[in-house]
Amino acid sequence: MTNPGVVTMKGSSLTLIGNMPKTGDAAPDAEMLNNDLMPVKLSSFRGKICILASVPSLDTPVCDIETRRFNTEAAGLGSDVVILTISMDLPFAQKRWCGAAGIHNVITLSDHRAAEFGKAYGTLIQELRLLARSVMVIDRNGIVRYVELVKEITEEPNYGAALAIVKSLSAS
Repeated sequence: MTNPGVVTMKGSSLTLIGNMPKTGDAAPDAEMLNNDLMPVKLSSFRGKICILASVPSLDTPVCDIETRRFNTEAAGLGSDVVILTISMDLPFAQKRWCGAAGIHNVITLSDHRAAEFGKAYGTLIQELRLLARSVMVIDRNGIVRYVELVKEITEEPNYGAALAIVKSLSAS
């Protein structure tokens, strides 16, 4: 399924492929690569609260800011919360970027090989083969509890809204 005009980049309309899950849906599984080229399935994080942050590329200013912000926030969220930043960047580039940026609290995953995440979560940009900026919160049981698709992908997400959901889930 294609969704034209759902997001823009600098005002230009883009088309997303797939269907974004809604709050209350079971989180789709997807396999990506970690920085060591090992496959990682989203389902391997069940039992933890997950923030899924999809970004176009870590080597762009807004993605850099967002990932650094989530890295800082992660330090105060506890061991039952994991933050995954997912992009189409190659694992080598993700590893290099994390090292240069001092990112230790966020796990970066690459969807470059098969775009499984992008298709399953409705964030794959047809025109660019990059991921749209989105933030989702998945509870310990694999249920989607928060969804934000950032309309203009050059803008930052609503960190406070996602973090409030995470904190409420951590307290329960």
